[in-house]
Amino acid sequence: MSTKKRDEPSRPFGLGKLKIWAAKLSGIGTFVTTRRGPAIATLVALLVSTIVIIQYQGAYRGASGDLQEFEVGKVAERDVLAERSVSYVDETATRLKLDVQQHLVPPVFRYTPELTAEAQKEYARFVSLSLPYFAQAQAEQLGLEAYTQEIYRAFPGMFARETLDILFHEPQQERILESGAVALEHFMEKGIFALPDTGLEDYNREVLELLRGSESRTGRERIGLTQIVTLDALPDAVNRWYTASGLPPSFGALGFALLKPFMKENVFFSALDTAQRLAETKAQTDAVVNHIEPGTRIIRKGFIITDEDMAKLRALNLAVSKQDPRRMVGQILVLLLLYSLFMFLGWVQGVDKGGLTDAEIYVLSALTALYIIGAMLAKTLPFNTEFFPVSIVLPTALVIMLPAILINPNLALAWALMLPISAFLSGSFDEAAFMLALVSGVVASYALKGAEKRMDLVKAGLLSAGANGIALLGILLLKGAAWEVYPTVLFWGAFNGLASGMLVLGFLPPLEHALNAATTFRLIELSDLNAPLIRRLFIVAPGTYSHAIMVANLAEAACQEIGANPLLARVGAYYHDIGKMDQPDYFVENQTSYNKHNDLPPRLSVTIIRSHVKLGVEKARSLGLPREVINIIAEHHGNSVITWFYNEALKQDPQVSKEDFSYPGNPPRSRESAVVMLADMSEAAVRTLEKPTAAKIEKFLQELITAKVEHGQLAESELTFRDLETIKHAFVRVLAGHYHSRIEYPKLPAKEVTHESN
Repeated sequence: MSTKKRDEPSRPFGLGKLKIWAAKLSGIGTFVTTRRGPAIATLVALLVSTIVIIQYQGAYRGASGDLQEFEVGKVAERDVLAERSVSYVDETATRLKLDVQQHLVPPVFRYTPELTAEAQKEYARFVSLSLPYFAQAQAEQLGLEAYTQEIYRAFPGMFARETLDILFHEPQQERILESGAVALEHFMEKGIFALPDTGLEDYNREVLELLRGSESRTGRERIGLTQIVTLDALPDAVNRWYTASGLPPSFGALGFALLKPFMKENVFFSALDTAQRLAETKAQTDAVVNHIEPGTRIIRKGFIITDEDMAKLRALNLAVSKQDPRRMVGQILVLLLLYSLFMFLGWVQGVDKGGLTDAEIYVLSALTALYIIGAMLAKTLPFNTEFFPVSIVLPTALVIMLPAILINPNLALAWALMLPISAFLSGSFDEAAFMLALVSGVVASYALKGAEKRMDLVKAGLLSAGANGIALLGILLLKGAAWEVYPTVLFWGAFNGLASGMLVLGFLPPLEHALNAATTFRLIELSDLNAPLIRRLFIVAPGTYSHAIMVANLAEAACQEIGANPLLARVGAYYHDIGKMDQPDYFVENQTSYNKHNDLPPRLSVTIIRSHVKLGVEKARSLGLPREVINIIAEHHGNSVITWFYNEALKQDPQVSKEDFSYPGNPPRSRESAVVMLADMSEAAVRTLEKPTAAKIEKFLQELITAKVEHGQLAESELTFRDLETIKHAFVRVLAGHYHSRIEYPKLPAKEVTHESN
């Protein structure tokens, strides 16, 4: 056994969580291929639900009639009322909104860094050509002429002679050239904009957007139109820059003349980027949606029909006309997905008990289909849906309570979430109906936990009624309903929950027997010791009966401690040895003085001993016991070796096969089955102890349980080391109390013995 401390997290044996989940997932793949009946039932439920939804929505007709009888500008001959809530896009208002948004979109310009680099390179060449001439005597006319000719050859037609003359005779030539390089870099980096003559009038006239960098990494910058620099505004901008830089006034006049040949437009309008920016803006602009509430008068008799009236009429007629095929396909796909999730959740929750049976799948499919169809049909009922959610007429709590009792509370919780979602996505529920159904279902899935009496079903109905009332109170407050609406709505909400609890009483017994479900109520009935089979066991095999009662006490106590199902363990223990009734004298607990196995070879003896498991399973099936109880009967010995007879056989034949002397069953696959195995082993073994004490019992049980672990008999049971320690202590407590030492009463002298008269 493990020496793990009590506060350490428990670890499961054998398969582990990963293998268990793998088994759950792999089982889904085999569901369709190996169990065609349930798969077909699921598909039929899906098909029927979809057909009802599509037929209902497709057959729905509004009061708008033929649009040809209405025309803008004419007087309406009849009223048209909206019979359902409709939302539609106001195309005119949306178009105006898009026009406004378009005029707010800034035109997009792109900066061209290649032109900036080219200008700086040319200016640097100009400077490199000029500096050698400036080093000569500037007063010489020959030097000026040579300089001018050199510049003209390199930059033909780009400079005026006067500009070169002034620069040549300027005492601070190098400083002027250096400041010119800085100014050129400043303006070219900032950008010299080329504004197109047309194309900007449809966009923002105050701001533009400047894009810098490559397509993979682009920087965006918003600039006011008053802040940009164009070629026309460049002279003033350069002069202002020189003045702000603290340079002499002569620098400004000469500086622009030198920079003008190199300054070029390097920011250009991008029609493609602007169109993309406009498309993004349009995509982000929500359409103007108008809502038509039920009962709204679309067309008034005797009034002139306006464009707005006609738009509303078209929207109403489109909403109630034949369904869009895309919408139908979408509904089918959504329902298919939901049904797949239903089956997945049902399978995952059912694997722990060996998987869902065909009957359970049929019931779940039927309940799901009936709920979705009922939700759709509930919309046809004539009541005010504004304050009266349609789910108030659906017994959601009933639909959830039945799986919670018959199959699994966790599965019922999954259904409580999924069924309202499916009704909401199919268009049957609005927000209020969805919220009410969700609250009712979730509360119902928890209301029956720990229920042991039929009266608990009524209590669950009362709890569901209270939850419905609280949910409806919140809905009415959110909707701002008038106070006179509250009593009616709250009454029907409470009635819904209470009626669901009462209806469970009627539906549960036939479904329990149809599904052969191990519900709490069914197990309580099976735990009656006056049941015919148990009474017959008492008469035919009294030792086995006493053993079963003791095993039941042990198993129930242990399951209570580890959080397993104590009632299932007790019933499984009562019936685990019913296969011994046909040949009770061959089992030691029923023998008085003579052991029949003394006259039999070990192989024949072991055949008789092994057969009680198979016979017990056959009897349990003929009696219609729940599958969980049958599993306990089949697994209570696992595939362990019948040691005594195996050792006897080894004495006669050392080559004997161990499999021939092993039980034919599987190791326990549930905690309850494993506990019954350990209880059966412990009760039988402790009988062999002489003067058992608590210490001797605990040590003996420790050895027995360790042997079961080492031989892999608990590998599939999900019991943890902590569970085993808890089980051992529970067994010790019960067994020590049963086998406690008693004082030996002294005998009275014969002369003092008195006899009472009858």
